[in-house]
Amino acid sequence: MRGYVLKRLAQAALVLLAAYTLSFVLLSALPGDSVNNRIQNPDAQISPEAGRMMLEYYGLDRPIHEQYLHGLAAALRGEFGFSLATGTPVAEMIGAALPGTLALTGLALVFGLVFAGVVAVLINYARRPWLRDLAGSVPALFASVPTFVVGILVLQFLSFRFHLIPSVDDGTALALVAPAATLGLLVAAPMSQVFATSIRGTRRQPFVHVLRAKGAGEGFVFRKDVLRNSSLPVLTLLGLTIGELIAGSVVTEAVYARDGIGQLTVGAVETQDLPVVQGVVLLSAAAYVLVNLAVDLIYPFVDPRVLVDGRTQRFTTARSGLVRKRSPRVVVPPRGLPAEVAMP
Repeated sequence: MRGYVLKRLAQAALVLLAAYTLSFVLLSALPGDSVNNRIQNPDAQISPEAGRMMLEYYGLDRPIHEQYLHGLAAALRGEFGFSLATGTPVAEMIGAALPGTLALTGLALVFGLVFAGVVAVLINYARRPWLRDLAGSVPALFASVPTFVVGILVLQFLSFRFHLIPSVDDGTALALVAPAATLGLLVAAPMSQVFATSIRGTRRQPFVHVLRAKGAGEGFVFRKDVLRNSSLPVLTLLGLTIGELIAGSVVTEAVYARDGIGQLTVGAVETQDLPVVQGVVLLSAAAYVLVNLAVDLIYPFVDPRVLVDGRTQRFTTARSGLVRKRSPRVVVPPRGLPAEVAMP
């Protein structure tokens, strides 16, 4: 277990370093920035001496490698510099915008899981064939409709026509429901497809047939064994949805006029405020890495088969190519059944 955890921590650190390096290179390659634009603007009437002081203050007069190392050391200390547009510390700006985005993405993830679970269960357990077919077409519908279209339709009908929700963020919990549901549809599409496929495959396993032969109902089998075994692919996919939630929050916050990381990012891009953009990129990468790290650490407790000598699979290279050597298989028998019954 210790080797498994250390390996995942090392991978997380490498991903964060790669994210910082890539964002620094891409943002440094962009022409211009807020400070140079302000210095070169004739209306600003900034003297050359004041311009040099501004460049020195923000570290823009240093060589590119010194800027990289200085920024990396500061990021490790939790310091992301100052905004080129306002002079406010980037950490302070992100801290002020973060609570709104966390509330939005957290509730959106809950809605997405509920939507995906309901659709997946209907696809596999609905008694009417037409209802199963209808539920099977829902994931494709969720994936094909852009987020901003759903947001505009929700505002048009629920806010402007029926006056059920406020059209802008007024600080109430009701104002958070519509944008969270809109963003939840974005992540519900892939999760519902994966969950439905996983349930279908689990229901065909031998231990499910044994439970049915013993007289267990579909509800009991689903709660006791099918749900747990089918949730493993969804748990893996859950870490990947964080990136979609962060990206979708930019559009959702713009449509619903909510303050958050999305609005902060849009404003920073418009003003070429590179420290703010880089801070948001690092925050998004850190959230993505931490969630995936948590999923990796939780996975062994859900499925003990991932821990066999600290790893699931070993690979060796032979002359004929890549030969895959599987570790001994560990099978967790269903609750209440002897181990020999659950073996395939």
